[in-house]
Amino acid sequence: MALAKVRSVALVGVDGFVVDVEAAITSGVPGLHLVGLPDAALNEARDRVRAAIFNSGEPWPSRHVTISLFPASLPKKGSGFDVPIAISLLAAAETVDPKVCADMVMMGELGLDGRIRAVPGVLPAVLAAANAGYRTVVVPRANAAEAELVPDVKVIAPASLRGLLCHLRDQPPPPEEDEPDPAPLAPCPEQPAVRGRDLRGDLDLADVRGQAEARRALEISAAGGHHLFFYGPPGCGKTMLAERLPTLLPPLDREAALEVTAIHSVAGTLPPGRPLISRPPFYAPHHTATRAAMVGSGQGRLLQPGAASLAHQGILFLDEAPEYQAGVLDALRQPLEEGEVMIARAGASTRFPARFTLVLAANPCPCAAAKSIDCICTPAVRHKYLARISGPLLDRIDLKLELHPATRAELRYDLELVERSEVVAERVLAARERAARRLAGTPWRTNAEIPGPQVRRLFLPPPEAMVSVDRPLQTGELSARGLDRVLRTAWTCADLAGRDKPSADDIDSAFALWTGRRS
Repeated sequence: MALAKVRSVALVGVDGFVVDVEAAITSGVPGLHLVGLPDAALNEARDRVRAAIFNSGEPWPSRHVTISLFPASLPKKGSGFDVPIAISLLAAAETVDPKVCADMVMMGELGLDGRIRAVPGVLPAVLAAANAGYRTVVVPRANAAEAELVPDVKVIAPASLRGLLCHLRDQPPPPEEDEPDPAPLAPCPEQPAVRGRDLRGDLDLADVRGQAEARRALEISAAGGHHLFFYGPPGCGKTMLAERLPTLLPPLDREAALEVTAIHSVAGTLPPGRPLISRPPFYAPHHTATRAAMVGSGQGRLLQPGAASLAHQGILFLDEAPEYQAGVLDALRQPLEEGEVMIARAGASTRFPARFTLVLAANPCPCAAAKSIDCICTPAVRHKYLARISGPLLDRIDLKLELHPATRAELRYDLELVERSEVVAERVLAARERAARRLAGTPWRTNAEIPGPQVRRLFLPPPEAMVSVDRPLQTGELSARGLDRVLRTAWTCADLAGRDKPSADDIDSAFALWTGRRS
């Protein structure tokens, strides 16, 4: 019996697990038998591998071939196992030296002509291989830049199976090896229907006329990572403000960038030509999005991240928030508290990181009249409309602000008062650096991430600064969770002002923003 083994990686969510791909050629009815809990796409690998081997000029064994994926209890999905299956089979047939490829981790889909095509999830797979101690990986050429983000790993990126075999045999590459792979990587079919936008472009906070308090709330949100809720009539600037929030955020650090890139790699949504996502993502799903599209979806072992995870370390903007289906918004309550989404299905369960800044925007009533005198909604209808955003969700929003249309004077003469995004971004960066020094040695990066008990235990402002919130706490107007939100926001206000501790004015401003009252 001829036996050979190579390695690959199985992904469950964004977590990778090294898999042994073993091939055994034995006597029996000629054919290929695949074992080890494969899904439908992986079961079809036998046909792709057979055609790819033939079209690469290699012989197919005329005996029975068994391919085992170990551990057998671990779910395996997708077409990324094609390359390791082909190489293990050829190594078992001794057309390739089994020792050469025994310690390599391989992934990639095979075309019928033998070309190696891109697959999603390469970055987390290579990270898992590196953490397991493997230092050589084989990936599709289209995924090479993504795999090279992992340090201390040798990346082999052939364009075809024949090219890979030449490398393993220490032979010159075939002529077609220089041809680029023209097929772009398509999103995985389980990908939730969300609308993502790269909003850096030409957007600038100076585009917004008036709305001084809203611009200030946007700055506080960017500096501390605080969730934000704008409500007001159409045309007052809610969406314009939200879309300019990414222009105030600093670039992601290396660790956060790799984490974000890994999520988008699994989802198949990496921007073309950008293997590393270095800017905070901005995701704005349409209000028809389902709960599965928001927090994650999939059946059995095919679990995919939702909009909450695709906005990890960035902004999740929900425009027309009351128009979302019942339960969709409340599904975000757990991610807002814990920074991750747990998805459990009958066949598997996994976690997706989901630490984002939530921005909600809403009209005050269903008719959405631009002028209040034109509104035909009764107070009861208006209340019922906004009540679609539940109280427990609003209790988790740090900043709430009612917007009014800009006046004629603001539209004409606000040019000298507004600040450009780059100016505000400098203050945001300075405030974040101040918070980072205070939070050094802790697992938190921004004020909004500090757990409530730790805020009250380690970062309680002086007693004289807390006077204005004592009475709301006694009357029940301010809940314990609300106090935590107020304290976090007050620390951000102090960081923006360059103060070591929040003052009474910082507490007052934070409380006014939490209640939604204009100061």
